[in-house]
Formats: sequence, structure tokens, C-alpha cells
Amino acid sequence: MHVSFALFADAANISQEGKLNILGVFDALQVAQLPAVHPRATMVVRLKALPDDAGRHTLAFVWLGPGGTEMWSSSGELEVGAPPPGAAELDVPVIAAIDLPIQEAGTHVMRVALDGDLCAELLLHVRAGAPVMPVGGMVS
Repeated sequence: MHVSFALFADAANISQEGKLNILGVFDALQVAQLPAVHPRATMVVRLKALPDDAGRHTLAFVWLGPGGTEMWSSSGELEVGAPPPGAAELDVPVIAAIDLPIQEAGTHVMRVALDGDLCAELLLHVRAGAPVMPVGGMVS
């Protein structure tokens, strides 16, 4: 099994047709002051499973501050079925709504591990204070 992609977004869901919908992908945050909590960030991890991957797996997340300090972690079990007949692999979307604690500005990292092996790292750049507009106004 491998990670097809992993990202932060404002929201995500699975439609009635089984489609993964993602809204507002981001890799940077502007916060007014520190410390802060970014409420209800949505982390989306899309795993691809092969027939041999059927069974129980452990998925773990670790949130690290800019200095490498662990600020939050969570893990759980994931039951993966076999791909349907005629399919070579199975999409396994994971949608986690989490509150991200932020103690300082800088680059934060969310590590994603599958069965104890690091399989993805999401970077989130955090700036503090009033937003700075580019010289010349808006950029499209």
C-alpha cells in the first residue's frame, strides 16, 4: 500500500457516488497571534491498496513544530478490503478533521506512518501577525 497524495484542506467528503471531494487546499496559514489553534483543519490522505494489502493496518499521525517538537499524535486501525473484481488496486481515502496547535511561526510537519513506516510528510508554513499585501496590490 502507498500514499497517492496527502494534503491539508478546508473541507473534504466522499460523495454518494464514491468520489473524493476536496475544498480549499492549503500549505500556509496566517495567524493573528501566537500561540494559536487552527480549528477543524481537514487532512486528506489517499492510500492505494493492492490485493496483497487486504487486512488490518495501523495509520499514525504526528504533528511537529518548527524545531521538531512533537505537539500532537494519534493512531488507529484501518481495515482494508480487497479491490473489486477487475480492479488492480483500491482507493482508500482517509479524511481527518483535526485542531492544529501552533506555538510558533515557521514550518510545521505532519508525519503520516503506515504500519510503523513513514509514508508522507505534509509541510505547513505558519506566519504570525497582520497579513502583508504584495507591492502593487492584488496578485492574480
